Amino acid sequence: METHFTHASALELLMKYNKEPFHIQHGLTVEGCMRWFAQELGYGSDQDFWGICGLLHDIDFELYPEEHCKKAVELLTKAGAQPEVIHAVCSHGYGICSDAEPEHEMEKVLFAVDELTGLIGAAAKMRPSKSVMDMEVKSLKKKFKDKRFAAGCSREIIETGAQRLNWTLEELMDKTILAMRSCETSVAKEMEGLGL
Repeated sequence: METHFTHASALELLMKYNKEPFHIQHGLTVEGCMRWFAQELGYGSDQDFWGICGLLHDIDFELYPEEHCKKAVELLTKAGAQPEVIHAVCSHGYGICSDAEPEHEMEKVLFAVDELTGLIGAAAKMRPSKSVMDMEVKSLKKKFKDKRFAAGCSREIIETGAQRLNWTLEELMDKTILAMRSCETSVAKEMEGLGL
């Protein structure tokens, strides 16, 4: 799978419609995680494609929250994105704000990891280290069970995501923590470089 977007051009597109540092950081984090998963699951040659889909998945969320995953079609089409990129981006909202079902393994990973990176990020902020580097699945599961913690992160979507991948919840959590560890430093550096 190929995309004509580079990291730089996709980031520029994301920042055209997103100004909030939180949204930029989330996009970069999901991109880094998707690249890690591509390598981990044997799709190393497609890691740019996986990463770009991760970076752009919330392109319409900040400006058009009510039309999330719908406005994305228009914005990405205007930018010349391939149908595969558009389908992947829309499929992460399947069942909530999109009819595009995650079909490819990459889309299933994006669906599962999007919400979970939010939960892990919130849990990391509560740690003395403020980092995922020393986070364990056991402590994450406690946060997952506490419905009041990071209440905006849907536990149902995370569980459905694990099922779609035929992974246990623990397996998904473990892999996603490792994926976030792989990009935590580079995301922080890039955010700093952007002045955010």
